[in-house]
Amino acid sequence: MLVDNHGREINYLRLAVTDRCNLRCFYCMPEHGIKYVNRKDLLTFEEMARLVRVFGSMGISKVRITGGEPFVRRGIMEFLDEITQMDAIREVNITTNGTFTKDKIPRLEAMGIKSINLSLDSLDKQRFFDITRRDLFDDVMSTYHRLVESSIKVKINMVVMEGRNIEDIYSMLELTKNEDVAVRFIEEMPFNGTDGQGNSSFWPMKQILEHVERKYAIKKLQDAPNSTSSNYSIDGYKGSFGIIAAYTRTFCGTCNRIRLTPQGTLRTCLYGEGKVNFRDLIRDGMTDDELGQNLKRVLNVREKDGFEAEKLRAGASPASESMATIGG
Repeated sequence: MLVDNHGREINYLRLAVTDRCNLRCFYCMPEHGIKYVNRKDLLTFEEMARLVRVFGSMGISKVRITGGEPFVRRGIMEFLDEITQMDAIREVNITTNGTFTKDKIPRLEAMGIKSINLSLDSLDKQRFFDITRRDLFDDVMSTYHRLVESSIKVKINMVVMEGRNIEDIYSMLELTKNEDVAVRFIEEMPFNGTDGQGNSSFWPMKQILEHVERKYAIKKLQDAPNSTSSNYSIDGYKGSFGIIAAYTRTFCGTCNRIRLTPQGTLRTCLYGEGKVNFRDLIRDGMTDDELGQNLKRVLNVREKDGFEAEKLRAGASPASESMATIGG
């Protein structure tokens, strides 16, 4: 069992397989000028599989594949096949924008993918285009409908943004009326790769919940251990919804996650900085045992929460990297 210096069990790895994405969501990356990681600097799938195996032997049992957009990277399906067959890994989930996912759903079902988080910030075609800067709404919705028909648990991630998609909160909730889907409203974070991006008019969790309660009678659900979302259901509706306090950071006390960026940097907090580069350790010839010792070393000096992690950044600079380079 992996335990950090605050007594929190760590069993969940978020693994970003690429920093590339075919959308340009304004809250995630700049429209132009993003500097992609050189391909030779990315972890190879062989290196990723080795790290998943080593971390799994130490207590990691759940892996979420993120990006960028995972399905833009060639070879992703073979990699998923490999890690879903590892004995220590009991659950593999994926976060995707849905533009390259539809035709892969039967194979993902067959390999045992537990759930897919579909990033979808608007159900209005024009607002979708304004947010993503790409005209791919119909593709994403086609993926959504195919997912709902599958055996894979479907979650929708909607970043709540003042002046962008507040109108979509109610329509998103209506998706839960007849379908067993989970909609998660996420506080906007300062990770679009632009220095100085702030949240001067962002909607915190409390405001989102109050907005929902103006129209719906809701009930609180029991949150799963280590849940990042506070979860609810609407009376008479089949699905559920949750709110993730990603900016106000109220769930840090039970955080069970670590992150690997596409270039192999381990981050113990989204708001902090990289602690060690496992790509370099592998390419320097470290053994599996030495890789494991480096993971333990980092967890022994983990920050208490996202506020402490951000405060301890070099030069106390506020977090502003593109989410695509961190791992969404």
